[in-house]
Amino acid sequence: MNTGVEAGETACKLARRWGYRVKNIPDNEAVIVFAEGNFWGRTLSAISASTDPVSYEAFGPYMPGFHVIPYNNLAALEEACKHPNVCAFMVEPIQGEAGILVPDEGYLRGVRDICTRYNVLFVADEIQTGLGRTGRRLCCDHDGVRPDIVTLGKALSGGFLPVSAVLADNEVMNEIKPGEHGSTYGGNPLACQVAMAALDVLEEEGLSERSERLGQRLRQELRAQLPADIVPCVRGKGLMNALVIAPEYDAWEVCLQLKDAGLLAKPTHGDIIRLAPPLVMTDDQLTTCVRIIADTIASFKKSH
Repeated sequence: MNTGVEAGETACKLARRWGYRVKNIPDNEAVIVFAEGNFWGRTLSAISASTDPVSYEAFGPYMPGFHVIPYNNLAALEEACKHPNVCAFMVEPIQGEAGILVPDEGYLRGVRDICTRYNVLFVADEIQTGLGRTGRRLCCDHDGVRPDIVTLGKALSGGFLPVSAVLADNEVMNEIKPGEHGSTYGGNPLACQVAMAALDVLEEEGLSERSERLGQRLRQELRAQLPADIVPCVRGKGLMNALVIAPEYDAWEVCLQLKDAGLLAKPTHGDIIRLAPPLVMTDDQLTTCVRIIADTIASFKKSH
């Protein structure tokens, strides 16, 4: 496919088709479960799964057969999966747009166990977290779990061309036959060649290992240098991290000052700053990033 949201749409189609053909769910009654705070795009299907009014408001009616449960809540997932018409649970291993929400230790292992016991497909949305971003090839590798469907994008081309992918075993993938699904530019030769080159770089330059090492250093140094009354929380994995800003400060204003100092970061939900530097960054560049962040936060402390 071309975009991350197309990969998500394809995963949903695969899950529904598998549900009807393999799990024998009655026609047009398949249910896909999602987690609150999810973000996987802006198509009608994606916003139908969203709990963010900015994404879904005034775009209805919405896609039927979508059910939303709390993120990082295995009891809620098990209760949902008891319904015989549930075909899949689609979840981000770490929620990106929601503010780099890292689930409890063992959450993904619990997801895998519940999905297996109730014959539900575990769909891992690794569009943001995959391909080295969190310090592993896939974020699910931290927990040693293997999803039934994986979606990839973004880093799949090194940010150079639109290309995304959906991975699944034959039992799932082959339920959609040739001619039953496609995309105008999906699988085009240039994008695929770029994707293969990006994957080679990921492996040959050890970018997952670099992400793990630099991410640990980044969080350690930020936690040591940032005042807890302004930044009460630094969280993340690998080079996918966030600063939580105290309510009396504005994350947007902090990001504007960071930009002026030479560092780009993205605010979300008013009090969170997302940090996702390139996986090829050097140790010296990380040192510079920490200094800029620390100096900028210190300037806010002085002004209050």
